[in-house]
Amino acid sequence: MAADGVFTDQFIEECPEKALEELTAIVEQDLDKAEYYCQRAYAHILLKNYEEVVEDANKALKLKPHCALAYLRKGIAEYHLKMYQSSMESFTRGQELDSDNPSFSTWIKTCEESLKSASQQDGKAEEICTQQKAVPKVKHDWYQTDSHVIVTIMIKNASKDTVNVEFAERNVSATVKLSPENDYSLKLCLLHPVVPQHCGVKVLGTKIEIKLKKTEAIRWEKLEGSLPDVKHFVPVQPQRYPSSSHCTKNWDKLVMEIKQEENDEKPEGDAALNQLFQKIYADGSDEVKRAMNKSFTESGGTVLSTNWSEVGKKTVAVNPPDDMEWKKL
Repeated sequence: MAADGVFTDQFIEECPEKALEELTAIVEQDLDKAEYYCQRAYAHILLKNYEEVVEDANKALKLKPHCALAYLRKGIAEYHLKMYQSSMESFTRGQELDSDNPSFSTWIKTCEESLKSASQQDGKAEEICTQQKAVPKVKHDWYQTDSHVIVTIMIKNASKDTVNVEFAERNVSATVKLSPENDYSLKLCLLHPVVPQHCGVKVLGTKIEIKLKKTEAIRWEKLEGSLPDVKHFVPVQPQRYPSSSHCTKNWDKLVMEIKQEENDEKPEGDAALNQLFQKIYADGSDEVKRAMNKSFTESGGTVLSTNWSEVGKKTVAVNPPDDMEWKKL
């Protein structure tokens, strides 16, 4: 940190990155001192952040309109941005405020040489091109609630008179005038329809909010796009086989009827018992299945138990029915 909050040119030149960091922290706490903006502009010059230099110099001039140093910083940045005419105007205004500073005379001569080296037409085209490049890239984002989709355009300090938004069921078109030469345009093709008459726009100091009313309380997977085509179900005609009979038969229907009869047919005797055991095994827990497997295997097929706590502790003995004798194969 610079001593007593004073940042000399020498201190800034030794480590412009550190100076920039400290000055930014100070500016966030004290927004009313033009000197801090001028000092931070010098750090930006050393780091070749020329657009930020112009921004800080303008802030300083807003707080202190007769600050010659702010005009010097601004003119240097504009020159490096190839905005020669604007640079000349800044240096000329600064020289009027501080005629003893030789830097203004030097820079004015440099600007004159640069302006003379280019033709009037080329100079005008270059100025327009540079001004367009100086316009920061505008970002937009979106989020949603159960009832609305909110699109945010990251443009600061926009005026309501310069913002125009048009709503349609599946489209949104927004235009913002950034400067006399530049407009920002955003066109969205929405994934789902909205209610145009219930949509609105709010111009804030840090951004522009476009609020879209959903027609349905559904979650949007994305902001833009088109919904997939709905494929309608086409029923498959049943197969009809060739026959010499005048009466056609639906063989698929006959097969289904036969299968239904087989399913409805109830087993008897051993078949019914086996079906019962299969159902118990299929519906049982892991312990039930282990108990059935262990008891059946160890008893040679003479015992079938579902109680794991009983059969899990010991070997299951062979226990044939009273009227039968067990023989090992």
